[in-house]
Amino acid sequence: MLEKEFEKLYFKFRDNYCKNLFSSNNDEKDCLSPTEAYCVETIFLLNRPTVHQFANYVNISQPNATYRISNLIEKGYIRKVLSTEDRREYFLDVTDKFSKNYGINSPFNVNLINGIRSEFTKEEISLLEKMLKKIVNEVLV
Repeated sequence: MLEKEFEKLYFKFRDNYCKNLFSSNNDEKDCLSPTEAYCVETIFLLNRPTVHQFANYVNISQPNATYRISNLIEKGYIRKVLSTEDRREYFLDVTDKFSKNYGINSPFNVNLINGIRSEFTKEEISLLEKMLKKIVNEVLV
């Protein structure tokens, strides 16, 4: 039962992600391909990686990573931030253009949280928060 319910929840999140991945809320020049969306999300999840770290993580060549990053910079989804310690190195960071529709700001998540707040008691929400913290700590990265 637990496995099945967890799988249903996971599939709902993935379903929403896939729908958003292929939708185009931006004009055509700013629209991300699915591969570009995956790349910018990966950069976000890696928390300011270098180009080298990003390339290694997604298992692509450095020139391929540089090409993909250039496209994302041109479309305004990421920026390069010069390292203060090593002026030859850049970190990749997402812009507000990405952040406004990702994570807690996405309409799917806002609706989900609003539904939880309206359907659950304060005690249930508190218990859910505690359980989610434990679940997050169980996930191996």
